[in-house]
Amino acid sequence: MAALWKAVPEAPADPILGVAAAFRADPSPNKVNLGVGAYRTEHGKPYVLPVVARVHRELLDDGVDHEYLPMEGYAPFISAAERVILGDAAAALREGRVASVQALSGTGSLRVAFEFLKRFYRPRAGAGDAGSLPKVYVPSPTWSNHRQIVPDAGLGDAVLYRYFNAKTHGVDFSGMCADLRAAPPGSVVLFHGCAHNPTGADPTMEQWVQLLDICKSGSLLPLFDNAYQGFASGDLNRDAASVRLFADAGIDLIITQSFAKNMGLYGERVGCLSVVMSSPCSPEIRTRVLSQLKLVVRPMYSSPPALGAKIAARILGEPGLFAEWNTELQKMSSRIYAMRVALRDRLIANGAPGSWQHVVDQIGMFSFTGLTPQQVAYMVEKHHIYLTSNGRISIAGLNPSNINYVADAMKDAIEAHPSGDASKL
Repeated sequence: MAALWKAVPEAPADPILGVAAAFRADPSPNKVNLGVGAYRTEHGKPYVLPVVARVHRELLDDGVDHEYLPMEGYAPFISAAERVILGDAAAALREGRVASVQALSGTGSLRVAFEFLKRFYRPRAGAGDAGSLPKVYVPSPTWSNHRQIVPDAGLGDAVLYRYFNAKTHGVDFSGMCADLRAAPPGSVVLFHGCAHNPTGADPTMEQWVQLLDICKSGSLLPLFDNAYQGFASGDLNRDAASVRLFADAGIDLIITQSFAKNMGLYGERVGCLSVVMSSPCSPEIRTRVLSQLKLVVRPMYSSPPALGAKIAARILGEPGLFAEWNTELQKMSSRIYAMRVALRDRLIANGAPGSWQHVVDQIGMFSFTGLTPQQVAYMVEKHHIYLTSNGRISIAGLNPSNINYVADAMKDAIEAHPSGDASKL
């Protein structure tokens, strides 16, 4: 029977998960993993937020059951997730213009969103015309899974729009605007709500205002992927400002949320998908949209996991726990920022070629260092330091015991392979 599958080719390693697998297989005692997209303590260990651990124990003591959730998920979590991203006073919530379902973290939320769009979003449909599928625009570069989820949902290959300027290590705003202005009306535009992955470079609020105007004038549908709210800056409101700007404009948009990073609930797959409808919106439309979101969920995974959602709901819903969580967010984001400063300072002190201020100017878990694939390969082979080939490092993987080792290895790699080094970017 094995011959039945002989034509199945071996899939390439995932660009991110493959790094983790290579790291685990390396026996070197000096190895460092800068590819992992998960928070680590200053001792390089996974971190369980104390408030999360306590609520988990309380739920077990309270006799939490393991029954199936409804297709749409755990209602207290969904309501709390909507409020934390849109704000308690959001007009969209007061007016009943939001239809949300709990989904499998960020990836699952995006998958449900794109499946829903494939079934029901036909921006250029006319009389007697069923319309064509929308184009989906994603930033270049972006999280690799974005470019996989879009075609897997049946929407064709994602279209890239310019996002990163390799010379400034910041947002290529003029190129971004030009590409979005040229997008066909009705196109879906994926934005990172904050802490852009992999670059760590975000638009300013003034630039977000311009992007909102482009979406409105071009009849574009924004889709905000939010994986780092509160984790990026330590301020939940600051990290939600871009989303709230668009939502408060009364336009249609889609929001996906993940509570993996900001609550450390990685394996619990806690996420939420919200379809925000333009103003005004009748209750019947919201009901119909929610019914179809549930119909997407049913054959895909039937219902989402319960425990993580119940933990998140209790933390989001009780003021004392919410305040404690905010303190944890500030602690985690502050440690990451301290590592950014330390890395920049060491690279300057050791004379690594290039200007390294961008390491501090970027935000969130990741930094787009400017290292080339050849330099990355050198760091892996000689120094056993693992990162993705595009030069993205997870700042959370740095700590006081390895930061000098990493910075000195970066200098060594640049000097060993100076072509296209960071000083010329």
